[in-house]
This record gives sequence, C-alpha cells and structure tokens, in this order.
Amino acid sequence: MILPAAVRASSGVVEGHLKFESMHPQVISHIHVTLMEKYVRGRWKNKLADLYKIGEIELEEDIEVPADTPVLIDFKLPFTVSKSEMDEIADKNIVFKKLVNTAKAIKNVRSEFYVQAEAKVKGTALSPFDKQELKMV
Repeated sequence: MILPAAVRASSGVVEGHLKFESMHPQVISHIHVTLMEKYVRGRWKNKLADLYKIGEIELEEDIEVPADTPVLIDFKLPFTVSKSEMDEIADKNIVFKKLVNTAKAIKNVRSEFYVQAEAKVKGTALSPFDKQELKMV
C-alpha cells in the first residue's frame, strides 16, 4: 500500500495506491479498504481505547495480476472525522485551545489513524492484507 505522508482531516479523502505482486498469475475479485481511528485515553491501568471506522470503500471488479509484474490500483477513500466536545470548544477560542490541549496532555488523549486493505483472490483460502499507519493533520 502506498499512502501520502500526511492527510488533512478537512480534505475528507485519502488518495493512495494498492500494489499487488505474485509469483503466479492471480485474479483479485474483491478489495475492501477501511480507514480506522484508534482513540486512546488514560494511563497505565486506566488506559482505554476505542476503534472507530471513519471511512470504507469496496472495489468489486476482477483484476488480473500477471506473474512477476506489479499491478498498481488507485483508490480514493472518503472519510469523516468527528470532533469531540473538547475539540469543538478548542476551535472556538485560542485561550480555550490551550486549556483543552493541557487537559488532553494530562489525560494522555490521542488518536491514531490507519488504513487497512484486504483482497479476495480467486482460488486461495487466505486473503492478502496490509495495514499502514496514517498521519492526520
């Protein structure tokens, strides 16, 4: 998977490429691409994490992958990042922004984003997949 170094949250779309290679000719019948947010807060024993699916696409077309020849498939993954109440308050005023950032640092609040892709290949039991972290700015 080839992704940009960073994506603006306001853009609402991740543009990337999926790269497929095989030692034998294969046919991909289905590709599922998902953007996930891992929202982590707390420290040590009180650490909590939630996973949110914020974007998803399905590519359902037969794609032939010849032997020893890489195949690149472009994709555009639309997404929607929802803001917490604290983020909404921070956006309203620069003074509140500093207070919110301090509160987040104390509670160790952070979001991690990653793109996950899984392909269904005709004639195989196992599906190839890739997971790559994405920096959201």
